[in-house]
Amino acid sequence: MWQKLLSKSRYYALDNIKKDDNEEYYRSSFHKDYDRLIFSNSFRRLSKKTQVHPLSKNDHVHNRLTHSLEVASVGRSLGLRAGELLKQKYDPSINPYDVAYIIQTACLAHDIGNPPFGHAGEEVIKEWFKKNEDQDFLNTLSAKHRADFQNLDGNAQSFRIVSQLENHLFSGGMHLTFATLGTLIKYPYSSSHCVAKGKAKFNFFQSDKVIFQCVFDELGLRSDTGTYRRHPLSYLMEAADDICYGLLDLQDALELKIITLSDMENIFSSLCGRAITEDVFKNNQGSDIQKVSKLVAMAINKLALHTMTVFEENLEALLSDDQPKDLIDCFTNEALKKGIIDAKKLGVNKIFNESRKIELELGAYNIIETVLDNLIRATYELHQKDEHSLSFRNKRILKLMANDRPQKSGDLYSMYQRVVDYLVGMTDNHAKYIAKQLNGMG
Repeated sequence: MWQKLLSKSRYYALDNIKKDDNEEYYRSSFHKDYDRLIFSNSFRRLSKKTQVHPLSKNDHVHNRLTHSLEVASVGRSLGLRAGELLKQKYDPSINPYDVAYIIQTACLAHDIGNPPFGHAGEEVIKEWFKKNEDQDFLNTLSAKHRADFQNLDGNAQSFRIVSQLENHLFSGGMHLTFATLGTLIKYPYSSSHCVAKGKAKFNFFQSDKVIFQCVFDELGLRSDTGTYRRHPLSYLMEAADDICYGLLDLQDALELKIITLSDMENIFSSLCGRAITEDVFKNNQGSDIQKVSKLVAMAINKLALHTMTVFEENLEALLSDDQPKDLIDCFTNEALKKGIIDAKKLGVNKIFNESRKIELELGAYNIIETVLDNLIRATYELHQKDEHSLSFRNKRILKLMANDRPQKSGDLYSMYQRVVDYLVGMTDNHAKYIAKQLNGMG
């Protein structure tokens, strides 16, 4: 079972799947996955993408890149401990460092498909496709294809980037191992399943269904009912993300003076203990930021240790068809569970609705709407007409997209996906620049 789940196979084409046997003693298959991710263009661009606060002028605030690196650090620690557990319990040939690399790499990739301006950008794209669904340029798409755009999810785009777009376009992408691809996926279903079940998240588009099914069949994750189970290691990737953003978003909010130290006292009392929290708060030698940084480090350590306890206790359920929702939901330490839930609640109540953030998100709405208005209409004209008959404006708009420019074909869905690939790949600053050019304000 675990030999399948830790598969070293790589996808080059549906009829070309190869196990990676070329492992030097200093660089394993999973180490190569990590290198391919961290040296990729898509990963590097995360340095200019919003984590929570768009276009922040404060260099101390997290962006998607720093967030992903921190999540990967926690994920690596969880993976090493998980690897030791699997080696002892299931298979002595398992190398714990392989498991650590798998989870670390999945953590690095987990936000690689997020559009500019974070979740606000995601919402704008979804709304634009819903608002225009009756227009000539969209109304011929099938219901499943429309669902991909109207429910656009950064998780599905992340899978598309690493498996289709980056490095080897539509020939396996980064050629990551199946174990790493499986660990990246939290929602092993499509947008149409997502709509039918009333869920908000999904992990593959219709265009990427074949490679998804190939990977998950190879991993042995098809359930008896024909649906797909999550890779058990994906729960550790998800837990690392939840732990980091739940706490580090608060750190950023304090840096930006959106919340105060007292707003976090009960949270850290739950996570670190009241005596320790009071002792740190009363220390006059450090700034508020330094106090919170110290408590965050303690909290992450305690949460990571408990996560591994819960992973071990629930491992059989994680391997079954009746998988739990997530590991934090399974926490038995009620104080830790309360602390992380309260941290997320504070984020929703005070941080995500902060006035400057709202103002910038409204600006992001106009930016993304401008880009879609222009690029989708230009692509539709390309689909409808001979290339030489395009308007001068639309010829120039398509030229702007360079290598991401859609190729003329009878498949309008695939052409629009290339527009979305181009938009999602933009940094916040580049999206703002392109919108200004399209509006004649550059």
